[in-house]
Amino acid sequence: MAVQPRSRRETWRLLFLISPSLFWLIIFFLIPLLLVFAISFGQRGIYGGVRWDLTLRNYVRFFDPLYLRIFYRTVIIALMTTILCLIIGYPQAYFIATRRPRWRNAFLLLLMIPFWTNFLIRTYAWLLLLRDQGFINTFWTSGLHGFLLRLAEMIPLPIWDALLRATSTPLPLFGTDGAIIAGLVYDWLPEMILPCYAAIERLDYSLVEAAQDLYANRFKTFTRVILPLTMPGIVAGSVLVFIPSLGAYVVPDLLGGAKSIMIGNVIYSQFMAVRDYPFGSAISFVIMVVMLVGSLIYFRMGSEGSR
Repeated sequence: MAVQPRSRRETWRLLFLISPSLFWLIIFFLIPLLLVFAISFGQRGIYGGVRWDLTLRNYVRFFDPLYLRIFYRTVIIALMTTILCLIIGYPQAYFIATRRPRWRNAFLLLLMIPFWTNFLIRTYAWLLLLRDQGFINTFWTSGLHGFLLRLAEMIPLPIWDALLRATSTPLPLFGTDGAIIAGLVYDWLPEMILPCYAAIERLDYSLVEAAQDLYANRFKTFTRVILPLTMPGIVAGSVLVFIPSLGAYVVPDLLGGAKSIMIGNVIYSQFMAVRDYPFGSAISFVIMVVMLVGSLIYFRMGSEGSR
C-alpha cells in the first residue's frame, strides 16, 4: 500500500509542533557549535581573546606529543570506567529485572536515591574518603596500625615489622588515575544500569527456556541468547558512560589533583587560565568529532552483534 504524501497543512502543523525543540537546539546547540568551530581557526590575541587570522595551527598543535599523551590517558580512563560500569552494572540490572514487580520498583528507588544528591557534593565525598587524612587512610594508619601493634606485643613475629612499616604511612589514593576512575564509576554507574535494565526487562524469556530445552548450559544460554538480545542496552549504557567520562572535568580536577589530568582539564585551562580560546576550541571540536565517530562505530557494532 502506497504511503500518501502529507498535505501542506499537515506539514505546517508538524513544523509548529517541533518548533520549540528546533528553536532550542538551534540557539543552544547549533549556534554555539558553529561558534566554537569558527573560533578554532583563529589565533590568540596578545591579551587573550581571538584574533581572526585564519590558520590550522591550533589543530596541528593538538598532535603535539604532550597533548596526545593526555588524550591517550583520557581515553584509557574513559574505557576503564565504561568496562567497570558494565561489569558492576549488568549483574545489578539483571538482578533487578528478574525480581517481582513490587521489588523492582523498590530496588530502582534505592539505586536512584544516592544520585538525588548534587554531583559536586558526591564528588567531594570521595575526596573525604581518599585523601591522606580521609576515612580510609585514617583507618589504615590509626585503626589497623594500632591493631597490628597490639598483636606484635602479644605475639612477636618477624612479619609484624614489615606490616607496621606499611601501615605507618597513608596509602597513595588521592591524585591517582584509580581515584579518578572510582569517582567516575560511582557517578555514571546508573547510566549503565538503567539501559541494561530496560533491555533485560523486555527480554523474551521463552527463548531462554527454548535454549535450555535444547540442552544449552547456563553459560551458553547467556552468551548465545541473553547477551545478544540485551546488546542494545549494553551499547546505549556504554555510550552514556563513555562520552561524559571522556569529557569529564570536575572529577579529575578534584580527585586527580595536579598529577593526573584529563583532556577536559586542558580545555578548561585554555579557556580560563591561558585564555587561548582558539586552541581550546580546536581541542573541544576534535574531542567532539572523536566522540561522534566512536559512537557511530559502536552503535554499528552493537546493531550487527544483536542480529
